[in-house]
Amino acid sequence: MTFNSNSPSWGYHILAIITIFVWGTTFASTKVLLNHNLTPAEIMCYRFGIAYVLSWFFSRKILAQSFADEFFLAIAGFMGGTIYFLAENTALQYTITSNVALIVCSTPVLTALLAIICIKSERITARLTAGSLIALAGMALVVLNGKILKFNPIGDTLAFIAALSWAVYSVVLRRFDGRYSMWFVTRKIFFYGLITMMPVILLDGEPLHLESFSHTQVSLNILFLGIIASMLCFYSWNLVLEKLGTIRASNYLYSQPVVSLVCSVAILHEPLTIIAVVGTVFILFGIYVAQNGLRPWRKK
Repeated sequence: MTFNSNSPSWGYHILAIITIFVWGTTFASTKVLLNHNLTPAEIMCYRFGIAYVLSWFFSRKILAQSFADEFFLAIAGFMGGTIYFLAENTALQYTITSNVALIVCSTPVLTALLAIICIKSERITARLTAGSLIALAGMALVVLNGKILKFNPIGDTLAFIAALSWAVYSVVLRRFDGRYSMWFVTRKIFFYGLITMMPVILLDGEPLHLESFSHTQVSLNILFLGIIASMLCFYSWNLVLEKLGTIRASNYLYSQPVVSLVCSVAILHEPLTIIAVVGTVFILFGIYVAQNGLRPWRKK
């Protein structure tokens, strides 16, 4: 789905919701691949590899206009690809899922703080702050759902690094607003994500599990993660960041736990608790409030 520069603002809000919905379903696909002995680094390489190759059909440009732009594209690929995926997946090996989900979902807060410091065209208001806090409280209710946090220094630190890396990725992308096609930017991010992940694959010493592709379930999930969740969703999210602004777009990340909750109830038939329902209401209301709480600096 593509919106041109003349599309109404609501179109990009819808695109943000669709993107978050797809990303909210990727946990199940990744879980299937992990159960077939594929490593997190290997999964990311397959995802980004497919996305990178297919992205060439939409952008043939080789290099950015300057060394500085090429450097920041590399930073975006490294932070939004290698660091984010490695930190998040490794964190799950040290601490419980609730901890990781809760800390990673703090990304909008970190993004807002970085954006205020680095992007003069955006500012935070009392309404945006209130909406973000309401959504954050709701997200905590949905993720924890009555559970008790069990702190783990290593796992929790890695989860925070994942959240921070995505915040850096989101802010860095604003450097390219309107100066390059979004397909070019997205393809370069896949390229540098692959390049910086290769040393991890080599140092890990694990053999590639190519034989797993003989299983239809593995092939279909890899294609879903590569084509839909990576190529199309990274493009759509990058477009949303450009059109809505870093802070406003990032607030939609609060809704990811809601998607996971709906999937767990509809597909896994897990019980729906009153705490989760209240948390969902908080998230949706908080996002609504926050979307009207951001305005650009205006010269007097």
